[in-house]
Amino acid sequence: MPSAPQHPKLDIQNLSRSIEGKTIVSQISFQVFSAEVVAVVGPSGSGKSSLLRLLNRLDEPSTGTVFLDGEDYKKLPPRVLRRRVGMIMQQTRLFPGTVADNIRFGPLQQGHTMPDAAVEQLLARVGLAGFGGRKVDKLSGGEAQRVAIARALANAPEVLLLDEPTSALDDDSKNIIEEMLAAIIRSEGLTCVWVTHDRAQAARMGDRIALLEAGRLTRIAPPQEAADA
Repeated sequence: MPSAPQHPKLDIQNLSRSIEGKTIVSQISFQVFSAEVVAVVGPSGSGKSSLLRLLNRLDEPSTGTVFLDGEDYKKLPPRVLRRRVGMIMQQTRLFPGTVADNIRFGPLQQGHTMPDAAVEQLLARVGLAGFGGRKVDKLSGGEAQRVAIARALANAPEVLLLDEPTSALDDDSKNIIEEMLAAIIRSEGLTCVWVTHDRAQAARMGDRIALLEAGRLTRIAPPQEAADA
């Protein structure tokens, strides 16, 4: 028997954003399927990060919308949407206080307090066992990014958006974080949109690569086909 058709986790339809008459993202449409990683590449200023911010309404689209599991995301309260569609940024933006405070933040917004054992288990997954009581201002760049990853995972997101998550790190930390993220994405079956300026990283991480130029989606294809573009 033929397999059942696969339904998209994210269905991005005619998404655009304009500011003061300048178009930042223009009529972008594509789908992201469950457990798929779509890597987004393009030159500086092509709209990569702007597109990502539209996917969980950190910025509001001027036109178009996104369907999350078939539901128009504009119908979801932003707090609910951002729990289901988590985001990891290039700059970690950790909150003052301890590592554990940061990990617990998202669940607290939903009325849940993570027990110490759950915090420790999550920190162990990102290689920071025993770091819960450490102040965030004492962390290295690589450690801070791991905390940011754990903080995003604490919400058990269905979709993870990654905006240049390794670009601010030295080469050793970049490789460690990339390998760790790859393992977590595979083990959790996460659906991801990963923005990167590094085409080699896009080819390693992406099941498909989306190419942006001047705010427009010019191609989306498997890594080998995208490399030939």
